[in-house]
Amino acid sequence: MKRITFDIETEGDFRTNGDFSNLEVTVVGVHDSETGTLSAFYKEELPKLWPVLESADIIVGYNSDHFDIPILAKYYAGDLGKIKSIDLLKEIKNVLGRRLKLDNVAGATLGRNKTSDGLEAVKWWAQGLKEKVRDYCLADVAITNDLYEYARKHGSLKYRDYDGVREIKLDTSAWEEIEDSPALTHTLPF
Repeated sequence: MKRITFDIETEGDFRTNGDFSNLEVTVVGVHDSETGTLSAFYKEELPKLWPVLESADIIVGYNSDHFDIPILAKYYAGDLGKIKSIDLLKEIKNVLGRRLKLDNVAGATLGRNKTSDGLEAVKWWAQGLKEKVRDYCLADVAITNDLYEYARKHGSLKYRDYDGVREIKLDTSAWEEIEDSPALTHTLPF
């Protein structure tokens, strides 16, 4: 089972009201479960990212179905929706009934927090600090990957609420089931 955990960073006007069409990718970070490696792709390197995603049995993110995948879809010739996706935030919301910040879940579950936040990354990008944005993105990928692995092992994640740390039970039994039709390839040669 090849799993690609990913995160994107963007630039643009964030007053979107749910329409992300004006946002542009700056960098995409990925973790490959087969090799254990972290890699980053700047916007101009996205053609190198497509075979990585296409080779995955599943892709994993945090708020990825709502944010990352629709933005990446603007650049991709195929249909990213053909690749099985696990969105940890969506899984949490389905159980808890509300959304939680990645930093909250990471701190309570893993005992470590994000290195910064996305709006800070936008400022860094505007200042030309591309490597800092890449490193931040890869740190978020590592956290997301660790949360996925924790959830698969324990069947839950944790979060901090006003009265302490609470646990969210998740049904992870189907997460790594391979569907009958493999992901289509759109950029790899046949």
